Amino acid sequence: MPTALRCGPALSSPDGVEARTCVVVRGEDVWARTYYRNTTGALLDAALSLLGPERAQRAEPVRAGAGDGPSLCETPRVRLKGEPLRHTAVAEFAVHTSGAEVGRLLPRAGSNPAPGRER
Repeated sequence: MPTALRCGPALSSPDGVEARTCVVVRGEDVWARTYYRNTTGALLDAALSLLGPERAQRAEPVRAGAGDGPSLCETPRVRLKGEPLRHTAVAEFAVHTSGAEVGRLLPRAGSNPAPGRER
């Protein structure tokens, strides 16, 4: 069964984070995927979200370890609702902190929205 990817632009930050986020569709399933590299030398927290047609969100927490190698993270697959182009994905990276506070935010990478769809 073929797999379709719709990806946003590859982003990089001066801090050393590179990311590219995609919506993945295979058959009746859809999920979000982010490819990333963390060369900051520090542990990062991230959240990968799949947004559906009604802006329903499914988020997956990610702990991005430091290293020069490429990594990826995916949300669980869900049953496709509506047109595949009506789904978007967003990955947000932040400096890891111990405790409840949110660390300094780093890049936010998203899939490209469908033409005519407002963000």
